[in-house]
Amino acid sequence: MGALDYLANFCTVTSTSTRSKKRRAMQTVEIKVKMDCDGCERRVKKAVTSMKGVKTVEVNRKQSRVTVSGYVEPNKVLKRVKSTGKRAEFWPYIPQHLVYYPYVSGAYDKRAPAGYVRNVVQAFPAASNAPEENFVSLFSDDNVNACSIM
Repeated sequence: MGALDYLANFCTVTSTSTRSKKRRAMQTVEIKVKMDCDGCERRVKKAVTSMKGVKTVEVNRKQSRVTVSGYVEPNKVLKRVKSTGKRAEFWPYIPQHLVYYPYVSGAYDKRAPAGYVRNVVQAFPAASNAPEENFVSLFSDDNVNACSIM
């Protein structure tokens, strides 16, 4: 039977397709959508759930937030939510405890949910390799071993 299998490999026709499918990665897309009532919430959820590749849809009306997980493209999800007639944008907020300067100009937003600030560049410290910063930490009053050099 080994010789027949060997010869069968020469006779098989392999199909080569010129078009290859690109596999999308599993993603979580967060969108800010202003929803006033149960009807708005239901309309947005139904529109997003009917998309191909969507696994889960979570709607939080209190935070005006829609979270979609699945094999989807973020721009297509945003476009589908906008097609319901609601104003939508990608979720612009991050948790406040992740930001070094939460009250910098542009980061603090009165309309943000509790515990969240806008994701702006100025809220994070600049990446600098200045030697002054190292010397300041060597001689601090909070560090009991700071004077061990002297």
